[in-house]
This record gives sequence, C-alpha cells and structure tokens, in this order.
Amino acid sequence: MLARRVVFLFAVMICAGGIILAIGAKGEKNVAADDAARRKEIDAFNQKFINAHWKMDNAAVMEMWADDGVSLLPATAPMIGKKAIAKFVDDVTAKMPGYHMEKIDVDFQGIEVSGDWASEWAFEHQIVRAPDDRPTFDGYGKLLLVLHREADGNWRIKREMWNQGLKP
Repeated sequence: MLARRVVFLFAVMICAGGIILAIGAKGEKNVAADDAARRKEIDAFNQKFINAHWKMDNAAVMEMWADDGVSLLPATAPMIGKKAIAKFVDDVTAKMPGYHMEKIDVDFQGIEVSGDWASEWAFEHQIVRAPDDRPTFDGYGKLLLVLHREADGNWRIKREMWNQGLKP
C-alpha cells in the first residue's frame, strides 16, 4: 500500500512539474513575442523621429517627448521637462527662418528593449540649407536615447544625450 502511494505521489509530482515547465516555456515565448513587438514599435518610433526632424516640425518632434524628459547637450545646462526643451528647439529654429533640411541620416544602433523601457544610440548627419548665401550647416553627431512606453501606448523620449560627432 505504501509503495502505491509513493508511486502515485511521484506520478503527481512529475505531471505537476511538466505543467509548470510548460507554463514557464509559454511565458518565455510570450516575453520574447512582446519584446519582438516592442522592437517593431521602436523601429516605427525611429522612423517617426527621422521624419519629424526631416520636416523640421517642432510640434511633431515635441510630441515624441515625455513631459518629464531631460535633454543633455554639450556646454548647456540640462533641459528638464518638455516645456524647457520645446523653448530651446523653438529658439534655435527662430534664428533660422527659411532654412530647410536637405539631408538627415540617423543610424540607430544597440537597440535594447525591456518591457516598457528601451535604449538606443545613433550616429547622425544633417545638412541644413540656408535660404540665401549664408553657409549651409553640415553636422555630425552621436545620440543616446532612453525611451519609455507611456500609459497611452506611445513611446516617448525620457532622456536624450547628444554630442558632436566626427565626419567619417
């Protein structure tokens, strides 16, 4: 009788272990599928980022920022909050009436997604043409972004760091 109980308990433990393993494997597949879906969302975010900058559309650029975002640029104090960042962007473009983006290349690298958080870095190159005989801006930079998927489902920039890059 004792032998039967031991065999029965052993069989129950094996079945329970198999169920737990199956549930765990399904959970890992769900996490991988979620990360793959979020990676596609980051790719779409990056295209939107490039398009907004291409059009020099400050409103579209600022829509991509979290309200409590922080921008770190060289030789400036940290810009904390969407309002401060928007003022900086508007001030820069106010000094450039008639300029237009001729070229923007952003090569995103090292994209990592973990749930509702992502980080990435990029090489960027911009050519901005003046409306007259003033010099054309031809600049290179390096960019680091920390993104967060907000409650509305949209990815937004929480942290940005940019510095001058070298012409290849």
